This record gives sequence, C-alpha cells and structure tokens, in this order.
Amino acid sequence: MAETKKTNTKKVAEKKEAPKAAPKAAPKAQAPKAAPKAAPKKAPTPKKVVEEKKVAPEVKPVVEQKVEVKEVVKEEPKKEVKVEAPVAAKKDEKLKVLFVAGEANPFIKTGGLADVAGALPKALVEKGVDARVMIPLYLGIPQEFKNNMRFLGNCYVQLSWRSQYCGVFTCNYQGVTYYFIDNEFYFKRHGLYGHYDDGERFAFFSKAILESLKIIGFKPDIIHANDWHTALVPVFLDCYYRNDEFCKKAQTVYTIHNIEFQGQYGDGLIGDILGLNYDQSLLVRYGGCVNYMKGGIESASRVTTVSPSYANEILDPYYGYGMQDILNARKYKLSGILNGIDLEKNNPATDKSLFANYDAKTVFENKKLNKVGLQSLLGLPVDESVPMIGMVGRLTHQKGIDLVTAVMERILDMNVQMVVLGTGDWKYENILKDMQNRYPGKLRAIVNFSSDMASKIYGASDMFLMPSKFEPCGLSQMIAMRYASVPIVRLTGGLRDTVEAYNHETGKGDGFTFLTYNASDMLYAIERAVGLYRDYKDEWKKVVQNGMAKDFGWSNIADQYIKLYNEIKQ
Repeated sequence: MAETKKTNTKKVAEKKEAPKAAPKAAPKAQAPKAAPKAAPKKAPTPKKVVEEKKVAPEVKPVVEQKVEVKEVVKEEPKKEVKVEAPVAAKKDEKLKVLFVAGEANPFIKTGGLADVAGALPKALVEKGVDARVMIPLYLGIPQEFKNNMRFLGNCYVQLSWRSQYCGVFTCNYQGVTYYFIDNEFYFKRHGLYGHYDDGERFAFFSKAILESLKIIGFKPDIIHANDWHTALVPVFLDCYYRNDEFCKKAQTVYTIHNIEFQGQYGDGLIGDILGLNYDQSLLVRYGGCVNYMKGGIESASRVTTVSPSYANEILDPYYGYGMQDILNARKYKLSGILNGIDLEKNNPATDKSLFANYDAKTVFENKKLNKVGLQSLLGLPVDESVPMIGMVGRLTHQKGIDLVTAVMERILDMNVQMVVLGTGDWKYENILKDMQNRYPGKLRAIVNFSSDMASKIYGASDMFLMPSKFEPCGLSQMIAMRYASVPIVRLTGGLRDTVEAYNHETGKGDGFTFLTYNASDMLYAIERAVGLYRDYKDEWKKVVQNGMAKDFGWSNIADQYIKLYNEIKQ
C-alpha cells in the first residue's frame, strides 16, 4: 500500500508540473487540439463526467490541473492561429493524376483505350481530382481541336545518342486539361500504329511525358500509364527521373487493356534507343527480346486490368500470351477494375442517330420503330415481329467471328435477321459478303465503321451477339443493355463481370451466356434467346428491363481508382 501511495503521489506531482510547460507547448501540434476544448461552453462538460466516474479522491486534483492547463492555452490565441493554417492547407490539397495514353476520345480513336482516356479523367475531375491527360499530337486529330490548342513550350528528349525536339500544346475539353506532345518526325503520319519504327516513336513519347512536366508545371502524385504505348514511363521514371523535382514523389499505375499487344522488339533497341545499362535493361528483357509491357509490369507501383475476371484469366497460359510467368510473380500488385461507358453519350433517350428515342418507360413502344426504320434503310423485309440480332466490332478471331461464320447458315435458318457492322480480317469480311448474297433478306454485312450506324443497330436489334474468345472488358455489351438489346455472350473477362445469365425461375438476369469457345454452344445460347423472345413475351420484357436498370457509369469506377491512387500516394 505504501508503494502504491508513492506512485500516485509521483503521478500527481508530474501532472502538477504541466502548467509550467504549457507556454512552450503552445506552438507545437498539440495546440490546435487543445484549443476547441478550452471553449467556455464545453468546459463544464468534462467536470461532470469526471465527477460521475470518481473512483479515488486522488483523481480530482489531477483533473483540476488539466482544466488549468486549458485556461493557459486559451490566453495565447495568436499562436493557435499560426498552427492551424498549414493544417487546413493540407486538407485542401487535391490528388494530382496525369493520365497518359496512345489515344483519347474525342481527339483521336482506334479502340476502347480512347474511350477510357476520354471518360475516366473527366469522372475523376468531377470527384475533385486534378486529373490531366497527355497524348501525342497526331496528324489525324481534327483541325477544329488543333485550332483551340495553345503552345506551352518545348524541350529536347534524349534517346540514347539522339536529341529529339519535343513541343507541348494544351487545350481544355469538358473541364479536363489535355496536353499534346508534338514531334512531326514521329507523329505527322497517317495512322496511329503499325509503322516500322513504333518502338522508337513510343519510347520517345514515354520519355517526353516525363521531360515535359517542367514545361506544364505539374507535379503529379500519380502517373497512370496504359497499354504498351506508355509502358516505358514507369521504367524511365525509375531509371532517369527519380531525382527530378517534378516527379521524384510520383507513383505509377499501369493498366493492361489488351495483353495480346505487348510492344515486342529486338534487343538492339536497349542501347540504340532506350539507353539503358545492363542492370536497367533487365526490366524490359523478356523472352529473348525487348518487351515494353514487361517493363511496365516490373516498374509500376500497381498493375491493373480493365475487369476483375481478366486480372485472373491472364495468370493462365491460355489468356496470358506469354506474360503469365511475370504476372504470377508480380501478382501481389495486380488487380482489376471494370471499365464503364459514357451515360450521356450512350443514351437512347437523347441519341440523335435513332429513328425514335425511348427510355425504360417507352422502350417497348418505340424500339420497334427503330427496327422498322433500320430494315427500310438496309433493304431488309420490314417486319417488326422478326427477331433482329446485331453485331458491332472488329471482325477478328478475338471477337469470335470465326464461331459466327462457322454456323451462320444455321443461325439464319431460325428465321431471324442479322446486321453486322465492322472491319477486320479480309477472310471474314469476304465470308460475310458471300453470306449476304446468299441470304439477301436475312443478313446485312456492313464492312465499315460508323458511329451513327452503330447507334442504329443498338437501337433496332433485339439481341446483341458477342462471342469473344477473350474480352478484357468490352463496352458493346454495356451499351447494348442500355439500348434494350439483350446480350448473348461468352463468359470471359469483362463479359463475365457485366452479363448475368437469365434465370426464368427467379426472374433475375439480363442476358444469355455460354462458357466453352465452341460454335455449337454459342448456337444453343442464340436458340434460347430467340425462343424466349418468341414464346415468352412477358419474361423477355423482364430481361430487357433488368439490363436497362444496370448502372455502367464512370462515377463508381472513379471512386475505385481514387482509392487505389490514395493507397500508393506518397
């Protein structure tokens, strides 16, 4: 007992010394915490709480001393203001993200990457993020956009022994700041990709991104690179720019949109263009060549794909295209975030390309007007009761067109109409043209691409066929559901994550699916869809309504990216 009393006496004595230290503690970080408690209205509250929970008489004088400390702090309001100011400034700081890609909508587009580069930064800005985009200044960018661009400055980029000019232009579109890297030798050409020196062109672009930060005066917290075109950005950042004031704290996210295209070149590029020493070159060496994608995977802080299922699939040799080993080794930083679609642009209620607009309330009255309008436009027999199947996309093996052509006759024998829009491998283009000649009243193959015609097909078709061999995400099935066209898809990648097979017992589901990459399984899924359309009208309407009710907008997806960015931000 004697020892206990001594201990208590020591604690009381230590706490009694607190008032003497108070003036020195005022400028420290504790001062702003103590200030609110010193308010006259809140002072009685702690006293009451302490009085109700009294255990020993020794506690009372200790609490009284605490109140005296608060009063001492209260007497120095000037010091409190000085401490609070920087704290408030930190709370107001925005997350800064530089999104870099080989293309961006609406400036220039060849595929889904452009849609993401145009939509995700906009969604991030709406969430309060300072998100900006950087792409090359291509010859093919419409002049109307170029007229609105402003020149910011120029620098020179070292590619091994080369010193290449780099100009920087900027413009603002829908609240997002875009930057354009100018070099006419590399980018004043017809077409974005497929040139003999693509390895050099996009090595220059990747390094120019980092070199131009001082020109635009932007210090990003996150640099978000996409596909092989900008996969070298994390590599160059770690090898050359970690001591640079504008990007020394930057973390990197690398997104794989399609693992089939990796940026593979001869190892002669290592010294002649990339300028990497032996140790650095190990980042990009893979499979006996230079692999830009491998460098991005190795160097990035986080690696993402455009759907959760695709992130799992590419760990398998069937989907990995030779990258499965390195991805399994770096699995700890791999994740998948589903892409979205622009709900304003893809809206059947306002789409000017449609013959008649509609929403969830008017879909069953007005959608058939679009079918009749498209039938008349394409010279097909006009019959609103005939099931119409639509296809929009590239005519390549990835999209499953080989399955479609293998059983095309059996599909058309179901007494349906089919409209296909797209370009691709010449052999599939020729097969479709030949089938159209043999079935002039049932098939239209439009070997071209038109956004206007794509909208008309989405608006007119009852079903949308998408039997992809692999699909990193896929946007067409989302657009189809929004336009009340029921998707028929193979369960792979983003198709698995977005389409739920209809269950007639529960009434849940918004499409029809098949698993194995097999033409007969696809045909059976089409037969199920056509049968439900013809024989069970009420259930068909339920499937349509389920699909239209889904939200594929970018808002929720932007939240997931913001969470990822904050996890790695320094």
